[in-house]
Amino acid sequence: MAESCCHHNAKSKHQMCISKVPIFNHLEEEEMREILKKSSQKVFQKGEIIYHEGDPLEYLYIVHVGRVKIYKLFESGKEQLLRILEPGEFLGELALFTDKVMDSYAEAIVKSEICAIHKSDIQELMKTHPTIPLKILSEFSERLDETEYLVGQLSARDVETRTASYLVKLAEDKNTLSVVLPMSKKDLASYLGTTQETISRRLSYFQTKGWIEQVGHRKINILDLNALKNAAEDF
Repeated sequence: MAESCCHHNAKSKHQMCISKVPIFNHLEEEEMREILKKSSQKVFQKGEIIYHEGDPLEYLYIVHVGRVKIYKLFESGKEQLLRILEPGEFLGELALFTDKVMDSYAEAIVKSEICAIHKSDIQELMKTHPTIPLKILSEFSERLDETEYLVGQLSARDVETRTASYLVKLAEDKNTLSVVLPMSKKDLASYLGTTQETISRRLSYFQTKGWIEQVGHRKINILDLNALKNAAEDF
């Protein structure tokens, strides 16, 4: 009985992985069960690579538990962070439309549970459910906006401007003046194209000016949003 219960709980958790994703959560329960049968789940430890640049594009990956970072690695060894994915978000979506290889790395930044569905199974599903590709295209659009924002950040005049702009955007996206950085300062430095030490100095400078208050490693209370906006006005 205990074994059956554990099996049922595992299956329920697995099904939750599918139902969390915006491209699937509008489907009927029976349809989600069909997807469930064709998906697999794997646990990745902190720092473990989910896929490498150059790996074949074969699966759609869904973050069920944890956080995953997507980044590019240059020959110099420099890492450029592209985005952080939270539970319910997905990666590898280009596998649904192309036979190219991965052009980035995906790494678990905390212990993470990932659901994987082969592209052939999703492609079959898209033939009978046209809302799925529409929702994927919507996600493409959002990620294009994010990429354009990142390019704009990297071309901004200086690190102070980039850092201020990032904090303003984070506060506006979360609709709160008490924000939690979704990544470590090391990863934030990679995202903004600078060093961890420089990010720490900029945040300390903002705090000295009375614009922000740092609480612990990641929480930041924004005390003067207008000052940060003025610092980011060149962006």
